[in-house]
Amino acid sequence: MSSTHHSTPSDDRSGGRSGGRSGDPAGDSPGGPSGTVERAFRAALYDTADATLDTGASLLAADRAADAELAGRGEEFVAAAWRRGWQPADLVRFVRRELDDVHVGLVSELIRAQARDDRARGRRWAAQLAELSDGTPPAPATDRFSYATTVLELYRLLLRLPALEPLQEAEPHRQSRPGSHSRMLTRIRALLAKAEATGFPQEAEALTAKAQELMARHSVDEALLDAQAPAPDAPGACRIGVEPPYEQAKAVLLNAVADANHCRAVWNEPFAFSTVVGFEADLEVVELLYTSLLVQAQSAMAKAEAAQRAGGRRRTKTFRQSFLAAYAHRIGTRLGEVTAAAETQVTEELLPVLASREVAVTAATDRMFPKTVSTRLRGVTDEAGWTEGADAADRARMRSRPRLP
Repeated sequence: MSSTHHSTPSDDRSGGRSGGRSGDPAGDSPGGPSGTVERAFRAALYDTADATLDTGASLLAADRAADAELAGRGEEFVAAAWRRGWQPADLVRFVRRELDDVHVGLVSELIRAQARDDRARGRRWAAQLAELSDGTPPAPATDRFSYATTVLELYRLLLRLPALEPLQEAEPHRQSRPGSHSRMLTRIRALLAKAEATGFPQEAEALTAKAQELMARHSVDEALLDAQAPAPDAPGACRIGVEPPYEQAKAVLLNAVADANHCRAVWNEPFAFSTVVGFEADLEVVELLYTSLLVQAQSAMAKAEAAQRAGGRRRTKTFRQSFLAAYAHRIGTRLGEVTAAAETQVTEELLPVLASREVAVTAATDRMFPKTVSTRLRGVTDEAGWTEGADAADRARMRSRPRLP
């Protein structure tokens, strides 16, 4: 049965500052915007009762002059989340899981506002901010009391965010060959897009296999360049959302994709993501391939369910869980075969380089997650679902591959 590594929770649940903004007397003044916000926070943030929430919202709704101070405090809560290891995509994902769309719009506005005065935090962080700007609608207009209630509900959540493992974005010490990296990713994206769009399982599997072959080749090329650099690169890490439903099976799928591409994945179930550790070029292809395989798995599962219904058999949640678990298991095996075949063609001189990179990734994972447990899949009890999922991943034989140059 498939399993995935699971991080153990942190005991650090320190929240953001609830006092005044930097340089303010933290509520010493009984009047004015700061005083209003302080009284509202004392009433609402440290108690989960609806009555105290209403009290705080009433105070804020009655004082328009407090609006700017209230927004500034929200930016401070966001900055505190960054200090505790969170990133924009993590925060939006968690708010979406715990609250409602209106809160997602509000936290997105706060993240964008805080970013204007924040330092640069790397390419991956910038991409998350760009995606946030493109994909998140603004919070809808509403009456002042309802708006204040939404703000306080969000701030209650932000105040109680625990610390996460800090992520270090890998900064390459050398440059890839001009244009080679972007061209390779463009080819991989195109293959995966075709695999997602085709209605023929055999073609989808052949396209996915070709994409994995290119990924394996690209990883070897990057390792060779790194070995020739004066200062070798170090592994980095990123987080990838693993959200309900069937999150266990999805975590196994991501783990399989990570393993096939020389990375390690550690699942954080409470916060609906996995942390993937590896070298930057490998992290990028893991994100691409996992996203594509998830789309393909959902499409294959829908077709399998339709066939089952046509045969007069009712499909259940256990069918879907078993389907995705089997799909993840078989896809992992097949991706591993493609990668292993590609690496049999590398020169003997490069083998120690690949081995040293594997050791570096394992060591980095162990430093970030000194305590992990292996989690076995639950709910994989539907034989038809398992069979259909395995067939979906194994229906067509991988087409023969040309030898690497």
